[in-house]
Amino acid sequence: MKIIVFGAGLVGAPIAYDLASAGEFEVSVADKDVKALNKFAHSKEIQVIQSDLSNPEIVKKLAKGFDFVISAVPGHMGFQTLKATIEAGKNVIDIAFFPENLFDLDELAKENGVTAISDIGVAPGFSNVLIGHVDHFLDKTLKAVIYVGGLPKIRKWPWEYKAVFSPIDVIEEYTRPARYIENGKMITKPALSDPEFLDFPGIGTLEAFNSDGLRSLTHTIDCPNMIEKTLRYPGHIDKIKLLREVGFFNSNPVDVNGIEIKPIDFTAKLLFPKWKLEEGEEDITVMQVLIEGEKGKKKLRYTYDLYDSYDPITKVHSMARTTGYTASMALRMVAKGLYKRKGVSAPEFIGKQPECVKFLLAGLKDRGVVYKERIEQFLTD
Repeated sequence: MKIIVFGAGLVGAPIAYDLASAGEFEVSVADKDVKALNKFAHSKEIQVIQSDLSNPEIVKKLAKGFDFVISAVPGHMGFQTLKATIEAGKNVIDIAFFPENLFDLDELAKENGVTAISDIGVAPGFSNVLIGHVDHFLDKTLKAVIYVGGLPKIRKWPWEYKAVFSPIDVIEEYTRPARYIENGKMITKPALSDPEFLDFPGIGTLEAFNSDGLRSLTHTIDCPNMIEKTLRYPGHIDKIKLLREVGFFNSNPVDVNGIEIKPIDFTAKLLFPKWKLEEGEEDITVMQVLIEGEKGKKKLRYTYDLYDSYDPITKVHSMARTTGYTASMALRMVAKGLYKRKGVSAPEFIGKQPECVKFLLAGLKDRGVVYKERIEQFLTD
C-alpha cells in the first residue's frame, strides 16, 4: 500500500517514519519547504516530493497517485486539503484541526466512497475516542471533562512555553471564543477564561483555562456537561491576555509611520522564534479525561491519565508522538479493515467500536504512549 503524508513538519515527519519503520507501506512525504524535506535525506524508506500543498488541484493530483493519505498540514489549509483528497477518492486520516465543520464534507466523502477520519490527534483526537468509548458503554453520560496541554519540560522565562504545533494555530486557540456545554446548554466565553489550578504527580501545579476544543463532541455526544480546558504553567494566562487585550493578535492593519502593518504579523515575527521547540529540546504532554455517567443502578467515573515525554532515543517530541502515532495507528486500523465507515468520521465514532479502541491503545502502548484507566463506582440515589 502506497501512503503519502501531506506536511513534513513536527508531527508529519514522525508519522512518516512510523509508517515506514516496519516495511508495511511505501511512504512518501510532500511539503513545499525544502528544509523540512531535507530531514529525510538519509532515509531510504521515505520518498520526498516538493509541492505546494496550498493549491487544491495539486493536492488532488498528488493524492490520486497513492492508496491512502495522511493530512498533517497547518489548520488554515486543512479543510481545502481534506476536500481535495476526498475528491480524489482516497481514504484519509486528517490531523489538520481546521476551524470549519468537518461534517460539511461528509456527503462528499460518502459519494466518493471514502473513509475520512478527521481531528484524530491527541486532543482533539484520542480524548474524543475515550469519551465515545465510555458513552457507548454507559446508559447515560452525565459529564465529560478534558484537561490537556503540551509543555516544555524545562521552564524558561519569560514564556515557559514552546509551541508544540503550528504557532499560528496556538494564537487561534487564545483568540477564538471557547464553547462548552453546561446543564444541556451551549455556553460561550472568551478563551483563557475561568482559570483553575490542578496538581499533577511528577509535574506540580498547572493552570487550566477554557479553550474551544470540544469541536465535534458538542454535536455527537448526548451529555449535559462537557468542557475542554488547556493546561499551561502558572502565569501564562496573564501574559497572553495582556497581548490579546492590547491588540497584538489583531489582523486589522494599523498605520506605523506611514506603513500599514498587521499587529499579528509583527507579533509573529517577535514571538514565534521564542516559542520554537528546538531539536532535542524536551517536551511533555499531559492529559486527563474524566467521564461520569450511569450504568444500571450504579454511577461510574472513568478517569484516563496520560503523561508522555520527549523520546531521547528516537528524538521525537512528545506532542508529535501522542498526536502522530494516534494518526498512524488510525491509518493501520482502516487499512486492516477494522474501521469501515464511509463518510467523514469524528474520533468519537471510533470509540463506539471496542475492537478499534483496543487496537489503538495497544499500538500506542507499543510506542510508549500509555493511557492509564481508573474506574470508580458509586450508588445512585
